Amino acid sequence: MPKMKSNSAASKRIRVTGSGKLMQAGSAMRHNLEHKSARKRRALKADQVLAPAQSKKLKSMIAK
Repeated sequence: MPKMKSNSAASKRIRVTGSGKLMQAGSAMRHNLEHKSARKRRALKADQVLAPAQSKKLKSMIAK
């Protein structure tokens, strides 16, 4: 039986840290940046750790 394919869309958007947590780049940094304060833009630039409920489902999708 062949191997299961990983979800390539999920694997492009999520990376796994050394400790096994899943990180993602947040939303709201594509447009309308002139209306956001510099403090807000700096906070949005940082990667975010996924919630445990989400990461459980997505680990099976990326299957590394």
